[in-house]
Amino acid sequence: MQLTIESMMYGPDGLAHDESGRAVFVSGGLVGDVVEAEVVEEQASFSRARATALLEPSPDRVDAPCPLVDICGGCPWGHLSRSAQLAAKERNLRSSLERIGKFSSDEVDTMMRPIRHAKDAWGYRNKIELAPTQVRGRLRLGMHGRDPEQVIPIDACPLFERKFARAVKGVTGALGYLGNSRDLELERVGLRASRRTGALEVALWTPTGGFPRAQVSRVLADALKPTSVVRVMSKGERRARRVSGVEALAGEGSWTERIGSESMRLSAPSFFQVNTAAAEILIELVIDALNPGEDEVAIDLYSGAGTFTLPLARRTSWVAAVEAYGPAVRDLRRNLEVAGLDNADVIGGDAVREFPDEEVDVLVVDPPRAGLAREAVDLIARTAARDVAYVSCDPATLARDLGRFADEGTFRPVAATPVDLFPQTFHAETVVHLTRRDA
Repeated sequence: MQLTIESMMYGPDGLAHDESGRAVFVSGGLVGDVVEAEVVEEQASFSRARATALLEPSPDRVDAPCPLVDICGGCPWGHLSRSAQLAAKERNLRSSLERIGKFSSDEVDTMMRPIRHAKDAWGYRNKIELAPTQVRGRLRLGMHGRDPEQVIPIDACPLFERKFARAVKGVTGALGYLGNSRDLELERVGLRASRRTGALEVALWTPTGGFPRAQVSRVLADALKPTSVVRVMSKGERRARRVSGVEALAGEGSWTERIGSESMRLSAPSFFQVNTAAAEILIELVIDALNPGEDEVAIDLYSGAGTFTLPLARRTSWVAAVEAYGPAVRDLRRNLEVAGLDNADVIGGDAVREFPDEEVDVLVVDPPRAGLAREAVDLIARTAARDVAYVSCDPATLARDLGRFADEGTFRPVAATPVDLFPQTFHAETVVHLTRRDA
């Protein structure tokens, strides 16, 4: 059938409607495209289809710098103009707030702020992860495709930090050479690079057991001149792998990035936003929302390695930071020590079970994609905090949680600002400012 793509979904697909008015989610179509499509799945209220021919290209369709953009899973919106990407991300957030959060259109109009973004639309990622695959009996590294079971061999990635554009080819060649003589049992390979500090780290994820440490570190050092080479050892079932240890094979054993006025050191398993320049916008929005005073106390839930803890510690009298992931807890303690900040209590554990009992003035939460547990919403509502900043990577769980805050009645959202941390994809971060209703 012939379809006109009307909008982009929160996902790689475009939305169209067939002649009967039923929704059709179209793979391979961009907003404004007229496509020929074939149905691949029928449901009672919608169908899924894939575009088989582009009959009329969208005015927002552009050429991408990557020849693999149509099959690689890393940049599903790579053919969409940046202005159209930004508009779609605003619409997706608005839609989630209305459909899932149950906020009225007028409430969303009052709440929404224009989307923010950094300058670079390509070459912005400080981290990529590569999957091992075999090509004609030789080890290669690649990206997962639109089909996640497929690994597409690559020698470069235009999303990765352009200062280290040759690193992908270098690490592929080095590991391919090493793989000729033995099975390295690689599960994945991580590259982290900083144009600000010049740091380049190679992280090799493998099972526990024997490993040719000296040979691997020597070959990678010759090929890439990295500042750090580490091995991350994991164990357990495939879908529930857990880190059992990290060993430095060469160099510093960790990666350093400069964000805002802070210098942060990260171990390979620790989370850090992949777009440093855009992450600085998150910090700005959080600090503006909370407007912390030097005599006030802050709580940072899901603190990670300290993206928000460090700037809060410089502006308040005390910060209680809660983080469940062990490597990130250790990184945060080290980052506070290096920064010379001794006015923070780092609490390792679950945000609900270890919720601080401080008399808090301001609070920031940056939960994983699953959002906040209902108990966390209740605990936050019981505090004396005057303002809360909620940083979210998923509009659906964000809208659900904001609806829970609205139902609870203590806090109300007054501003929601999407931030484009992930150009060429449908993902975006959002910073929501909530304030007490009795303020």
